[in-house]
Amino acid sequence: MESIAPLWLWGVFVAFVVAALFVDFVLLKKQGAQAVGVKEALNWSLAWVALSLVFNALFWWAIRDTTGSADIANEKALEFLTGYLIEKSLAVDNIFVFLLIFSYFAVPPEYQKRVLMIGILGAIVLRTVMILLGGWLLSEFHWVLYVFGAFLILTGVKMWWAAGKEPALDDNPALKLLRRLMPVSRDYDGEKFFTIENGKRIATPLLMVIALVGITDVIFAVDSIPAIFAITLDPFIVLTSNVFAILGLRAMFFLLQAVAGKFHLLNYGLAVILVFIGTKMMLIDIFKIPVAVSLGVVVGILAITMIWSAKTAPNT
Repeated sequence: MESIAPLWLWGVFVAFVVAALFVDFVLLKKQGAQAVGVKEALNWSLAWVALSLVFNALFWWAIRDTTGSADIANEKALEFLTGYLIEKSLAVDNIFVFLLIFSYFAVPPEYQKRVLMIGILGAIVLRTVMILLGGWLLSEFHWVLYVFGAFLILTGVKMWWAAGKEPALDDNPALKLLRRLMPVSRDYDGEKFFTIENGKRIATPLLMVIALVGITDVIFAVDSIPAIFAITLDPFIVLTSNVFAILGLRAMFFLLQAVAGKFHLLNYGLAVILVFIGTKMMLIDIFKIPVAVSLGVVVGILAITMIWSAKTAPNT
């Protein structure tokens, strides 16, 4: 699949990502074991969103300069913005799973930050591979669009059914498999993944956490990548909107960690969004829903869900 983006913009995107990860790693090193406060997490979350919007503005300018058409630039920039918003909103559900994992394993705050950084790096690599594979499949086999659409509708229905239920890790099949494959120590040993106990080398709980975060990344990618293909088939827009949504994941985690109770109904909204996107994908050869309409629907659903959540949030 070909992209409308000029080659030099791919280089700028890579430079953006490398610079952003470098800043995040430097910040992580300076913070050390210091906990991340709500104000700091909010500021960094806003900074990551601003960075994404700056990149989208640069993308718009590059497309207008390349094609000579402001209309095409507007359409492509809107596709990026819609894809970014969808991926960002779905990332919230992913973060709730991270919160569950960290709570279950009582992960100290200083270790949480490093686990999240490893998860972000893994997610970027994984998504790049899956997007390239998905793009190839769609270019070779158009019917895959219908498979993606049906999968998103099914995922949305399952998410709605599971929303409001108390999640538990004890019955998680991935966790059961990991425990069957390796003995795990009761306590952490710094940031080590393995430790010596009774003369034997065994895994620490931190390795289990990393493994579960990695599995969550895979599941999340399988759910979210088909969603962006419903908005655009341009590999540059699919990849960049995904990666920019991931880059601010660490800051957003600590922000949502503090206010998670206020968004207890968000999964219902995400379920509706997935069903809408899946339906849009299933109807693509019959009726193509404009990107602006898709953006309006996604924003509207998120706004209604968040306001509803705030009004019905339990008092703490």
